[in-house]
Amino acid sequence: MKTDVVILAAGQGSRMKSALPKVMHTLAGKPMLQHVIDSARQLQPHGLHVVIGHEGEQVEQAMANQSLSFVWQREQLGTGHAVAQAMPNIDQESVVLVLYGDVPLTRPDTLEKLTQIAAQGDLGLLTVTLEDPTGYGRIIRNAVGDVVAIVEHKDATEQEKLVREVNTGILALPSAALHEWLPRLSSDNAQGEYYLTDVIAMAAEEGVRVRAIQPEAEQEVQGVNNRMQLAQLERWYQRQRAETLMASGVTLADPARIDIRGELTVGQDVLIDINAIFEGEVVLEDGVEIGANCIIRNARIGAGTCIEANSMIDGAVVGEHAQIGPFARLRPGTELSAGSKVGNFVETKKARIGAGSKVNHLSYIGDAEVGADVNVGAGTITCNYDGVNKSTTRIGDGVFIGSNSALVAPVDIEAGATVGAGSTITKTVGEGQLAVARGKQVNLNNWPKPTKKES
Repeated sequence: MKTDVVILAAGQGSRMKSALPKVMHTLAGKPMLQHVIDSARQLQPHGLHVVIGHEGEQVEQAMANQSLSFVWQREQLGTGHAVAQAMPNIDQESVVLVLYGDVPLTRPDTLEKLTQIAAQGDLGLLTVTLEDPTGYGRIIRNAVGDVVAIVEHKDATEQEKLVREVNTGILALPSAALHEWLPRLSSDNAQGEYYLTDVIAMAAEEGVRVRAIQPEAEQEVQGVNNRMQLAQLERWYQRQRAETLMASGVTLADPARIDIRGELTVGQDVLIDINAIFEGEVVLEDGVEIGANCIIRNARIGAGTCIEANSMIDGAVVGEHAQIGPFARLRPGTELSAGSKVGNFVETKKARIGAGSKVNHLSYIGDAEVGADVNVGAGTITCNYDGVNKSTTRIGDGVFIGSNSALVAPVDIEAGATVGAGSTITKTVGEGQLAVARGKQVNLNNWPKPTKKES
């Protein structure tokens, strides 16, 4: 049986105190709603329907080009009303899974269990048992333990408030039942809203079995209503990622001080110091060492490479046994070959640096092709931008660039050449040549030093 997923994402989220729709606030580097969509997509659903309302244009624009069906809830009249807006797009033969855009971490296998229940004609309900259930709808069971109703906290009696098993709002059931029950919902309650949870009582009345399952961890069903809850969920999520890394053989200096905001793939014997941030798709091969306070984004780091503290790597490919940092910045398009070195306060951009080459100190290498075994002295820059266009600097194998040199692109420095310190190079330096391009030094004898004037 095919599955249609309805994701409720129309709420204002006023407690977030933000102009951004609540479901667009990020957890681990991507919007909460995107987490929900990604989990739902693993079920290979027939349709993904996102119910939007407050600032819905922002949501629709941010989530464009993902094969989503957006449905508007113009009035905020409750969860039952929200689901009803999507039902005209869902046929009678489908299973409907209802999710929430501000409940980002429900695992796909938990959702799969719910849809399997619904595929058998029953109603699958996700519940959780809490130490403090205040504010949540209580699960009411009959004498034999079947779920027969959910009572919202504001409508619950004192006896019902003692129940600790609560509703998460996440459920799955046959579409035909929803098509029949949603028009019968009433807003006669403390909130004046149409509660989706009232379909539980309808199911019980009509002999439809309500089967409840619970998640492995309560954080799977934790919703986010304010920034404190978002921060708490972020730290729990990051701790799970850290434990997964350690289980695979990674050494973390402090599991509480790592952030993974994307996909991190690691080899054996990787060491990661404190406060490392990984964004996008990052691959760390065997034996890589990451120093403290590094940010690595959309990069591949070769085996045995050491990245020292406070370095930033973005869109770069680094070969084996390279050495980077401290305080280095590799910008997009950088490719470092095996055994190369980019040292402290060096920035590279769209630069290919050959095997064994060194750019050790205080340099900028951009739009450059650097051969093997090149030594670039401190303070060297490639002058690659004329205010309109970018040009390329080409440096051959075995070149030595003296300190404080300016290489004005486009320019070639051929294999084995040497550039004297302090030179400004504007023309080709031939193979094996020495280029010195600096002003002539003048020494004056008996030069009178300036003295301080009396005021």
